[in-house]
Amino acid sequence: MPETRRRRRWPWIVGAVIVVLLVPVAILVVPIVTHQSEGISHQDDTTISFPTAVTATGDDGRTRELAVAAPESGGAVDTRALTPGERIVVTGSGYDGSRGIYVAICVIPDDPTIKPGPCIGGVPEQAQETVEAGTVQYAASNWINDDWAWKLFGARSYDDVAAGTFTAYLEVGDPKGDGFDCSTQACGIFTRNDHTALGDRVQDLYIPVQFAG
Repeated sequence: MPETRRRRRWPWIVGAVIVVLLVPVAILVVPIVTHQSEGISHQDDTTISFPTAVTATGDDGRTRELAVAAPESGGAVDTRALTPGERIVVTGSGYDGSRGIYVAICVIPDDPTIKPGPCIGGVPEQAQETVEAGTVQYAASNWINDDWAWKLFGARSYDDVAAGTFTAYLEVGDPKGDGFDCSTQACGIFTRNDHTALGDRVQDLYIPVQFAG
């Protein structure tokens, strides 16, 4: 009799384990597959000058601002003459804090409906560590996502989710990479939605840059 009861429990135990495993997967995957594009950012063409801040109001009605500054003084960055190894601080406001973004120097697409890239540093490394709030870690590309699950994979938090503010710390990488050359191509310091909304261009803002000869 006890043996029969144990056999009856096994399907329930297996089922419970499956549920425990599938629920986190569903939490991560469902928002990705059900997301619908909110449009484009409607940033004006800024390639004729080299501003250190840009603003745009996207199809979702949000007005976003993207800016760059020097890490020590907070002063201006010469975006016309970046050098590998140079460190810059990128800040943004008005972003949709419910969506993660990548921050990196990428090739500027000819069409605003096309995803920016390739990018220096590629997709930010999804390290198995939590980046604590306020931690300064410079890298060629940064990942901002406030979801607890993605923070387990190395994403850093928004400064303020409701206001859509963030701070990213870029260390300028080699302008030449696989299939691109930012020393000759038009490139910019970009924000774009992360892998949870890859086809959505509404958070694509950029500050045009050039590299020192």
